[in-house]
Amino acid sequence: MKKVLSAFAAVIMAAAVCAGCSSVKPNEVFSVADLTGKTIGVQLGTTGDIYAEDEVEDAKIERYKSGADAVQALKQGKVDAVIIDNEPAKVFVSKNSDLKILDEEFITEEYAIAIKKGNTELTDAINTALAELKADGTMDTIAANWIGDEKGSHPYVSPEGIEYPNGTLIMATNAQFPPYELVENGEVVGFDVDMMRAVCDKLGYQLEIENMDFDSIITAVSSGKAHVGAAGMTVTEDRLKNIDFSDSYTTATQVIIVRAK
Repeated sequence: MKKVLSAFAAVIMAAAVCAGCSSVKPNEVFSVADLTGKTIGVQLGTTGDIYAEDEVEDAKIERYKSGADAVQALKQGKVDAVIIDNEPAKVFVSKNSDLKILDEEFITEEYAIAIKKGNTELTDAINTALAELKADGTMDTIAANWIGDEKGSHPYVSPEGIEYPNGTLIMATNAQFPPYELVENGEVVGFDVDMMRAVCDKLGYQLEIENMDFDSIITAVSSGKAHVGAAGMTVTEDRLKNIDFSDSYTTATQVIIVRAK
């Protein structure tokens, strides 16, 4: 009898534990229209944050310090979907078989380099360098090294004999946004890093990278802590109140990540 009672008690305890658990509900977002009234995860201060707030009716926005944190919240059922840029989305989904990206794109955008407001000399110099890098094919090669089937096949290498008479240019970024910026072997690397290194090679600057929270980048640039911000950043009217931007260096899309089931 004692053994029976012990077994019965164990069952009761297990049931109590399960009663405290919450199962993740099935996916209910199959299109952009389905976002209405849902809870959406975003990275704080990104265009995903801005567009979710402005474009989705009756949505509850949950803001996280990184895209990875938003994705984890989705896996745990804390949010119904995550709005984020396409390339980071592909990286996250490739590592999580229980997630998928909707076929329908949310919005298209252009990435540009943030520069202190009124610094027309640096803005003009960077725009000239970007134009040259696009014309000579360097920008396409950098993109191919980080995005697509040739990934890893075309690492950017500074030209031989290059000198840096203009000193150091500090780039503020948030290295949690692969493949544009991420940490590998303790070093910040990615599309934006190679792009800025190529720009600096053109302009005679040694590139230095400051890794920080995404929502601190504009403040760092406007205060002079950093010369530029490069972090998959889109030009918006609100950001233009505090910062200037270079010409666009690549096109991206915002997409929606949901649970696969």
